[in-house]
Amino acid sequence: MLTRGISSVDGSGGGGIVPWALITGNETDRGIGATAHLTSVILPDFDVISYGAGIGLRDRLEFSYTHQALDTGSTGPKLGLPDGYTFSQDIVAMKVRVAGDAIYDQDTWMPQVAIGAVYKQADHGSLLSALGAEDDSGVEFYVSATKLLLAQSLLLGGTLRYTDANQNGLLGFGGTSEASIYPEVSLGYMLSKRLIVGGEYRAKPDNLAFAEEDAWLDLFAAYAINKEMTVSAAYADLGSIATFDEQRGLYLSLQVGF
Repeated sequence: MLTRGISSVDGSGGGGIVPWALITGNETDRGIGATAHLTSVILPDFDVISYGAGIGLRDRLEFSYTHQALDTGSTGPKLGLPDGYTFSQDIVAMKVRVAGDAIYDQDTWMPQVAIGAVYKQADHGSLLSALGAEDDSGVEFYVSATKLLLAQSLLLGGTLRYTDANQNGLLGFGGTSEASIYPEVSLGYMLSKRLIVGGEYRAKPDNLAFAEEDAWLDLFAAYAINKEMTVSAAYADLGSIATFDEQRGLYLSLQVGF
């Protein structure tokens, strides 16, 4: 029931903050599947919300669209912005499975491997430039490997992402350094065919001179209510955002699919 993963904040099938090599939707290699998600991250000084949809083709190709927003709420005036000022971006992504099968390759150590590309377009380009970003849009590339060990009830995942996104792109792209490759990892333990718990880590660029940016991590639980609906919750630590430290809070996500 969990083979499509959940929808990440970027919309790709996988974990909450890290994509997996799994293809979204419930389709087999002869069908078409789709998902839609709504995700909220409630932090001490900000709120993040994303929603979108994805389609999986023959368990080989994945396409997704996500709208993502960072609501400054009452923190806005402390940054010299209007109360409730919102940074937002649109994300269009694709992923292709190039090798392996996470479910059926139990007699080999070969993981399922996928490559992906993500285009992000942020708003408020003039403000982002004033904050030190070089651009209000960017393209990320990544390769993900996911291995499911059914006998041990373990899911192992690793991703290498080429990016220069600031706060995932919400604060623009580029700045004091060039784009580079950053690692991301996932570890999950399946308590049952419906429930998986685990953690994720995502290294990130630190390009803006005015504010330090930290890696993201979470501890999550995802529960498949049925084949069509999955709910996820996590403790998320997003580090420092726009000079505000210790942005730790609750991650909640609902995904529906077929």
